Amino acid sequence: MKKDTIQLIVILAVLAAVVVAIVLFMPHDIVTIYNWYKEHLTYGTVLLLMAIESSFIPFPSEVVIPPAAYFAARNGDLNIIMIVLIATLGALLGAVINYVLSLLIGRPVVYAFANSRIGHMCLIDAEKVQKAEAYFDRHGAISTFLGRLIPAIRQLISIPAGLSRMNFGTFVLFTSLGAGIWNAVLAGLGYWLSQHFPEDQLLAQLEHYNRYLSWAGYALAIFIVLFLAYQAIRKRPASQQIDTNS
Repeated sequence: MKKDTIQLIVILAVLAAVVVAIVLFMPHDIVTIYNWYKEHLTYGTVLLLMAIESSFIPFPSEVVIPPAAYFAARNGDLNIIMIVLIATLGALLGAVINYVLSLLIGRPVVYAFANSRIGHMCLIDAEKVQKAEAYFDRHGAISTFLGRLIPAIRQLISIPAGLSRMNFGTFVLFTSLGAGIWNAVLAGLGYWLSQHFPEDQLLAQLEHYNRYLSWAGYALAIFIVLFLAYQAIRKRPASQQIDTNS
């Protein structure tokens, strides 16, 4: 077995062990997480949890930013604007982790599969992977930006960016913009809840309004898909007309 292959297996095994350990030892009860966070609420915990949320470890940002903004508005210990900025920095850190891991580990795996017999049986080869990378290089900026606003996509959009070697400065810029907008929306929700609901109702209200935020994100995703489909259909007759005239 080649040395590079052995190193790759070791790295993947270590990453898998880290993820398993975090999943096993991290509290799964949302109430437990919320109570711990409320007792340890600082800019540092906001940064840490948002970095975790934005990496490959599943964690809801809705439990991080709205409570921080809620208590900032109620107690004044923290500043809401600083919460948004710190949360965006944390989201960027987590996204960079995904980007780097995809770049260093993901690309070799993808190309190894593309050059293998199984990859060829699946009609995948290195040329097609390169074309996919070129496509994301052209459209990756807007994809990264919009992906930060869509549930379940936020944590994953950094992976194709790393696989395609998207320009790192562009990745950082559009990740920060998308994450900043999302974090501002969540902070606004937390502030609004602080004006209308007592603390003992906060968690229940977060779970209630999080549904509306998720629906809005899914609606955005559906709109994007429909828009892309419309663009593809609109361009098709033009190309057919050129073929006919020729």
